[in-house]
Amino acid sequence: LEEHYDQSHQFSLIMGEENLKGFHKWNSYEAILSHYNLFVYPRISEGTVEHQFKTHPKIVRVAAPIMEISSTFIRKQHAKGKNIRPLLPEAVWKYMDEMNFYRG
Repeated sequence: LEEHYDQSHQFSLIMGEENLKGFHKWNSYEAILSHYNLFVYPRISEGTVEHQFKTHPKIVRVAAPIMEISSTFIRKQHAKGKNIRPLLPEAVWKYMDEMNFYRG
């Protein structure tokens, strides 16, 4: 993205807390943290966050309600034929429906 936008744009990474627990395994995670802020949404999940990430100045924990809705949940429910349309922006739903994504 930085190649396509000038310096006036500031990019960040948004992830669920479950992803932060494995962030130390990401390729070049140190480089990501040196260039970008991470906004972490709280989740109920197993495991622990690495000590280095608990107070890292580039990692911002979002004060938000914990919702047990994830992309995995949406994909699985859609594959089971459940109505997930209310959980998604209309454009996302249309794209998933048109492309026949995640159907069982």
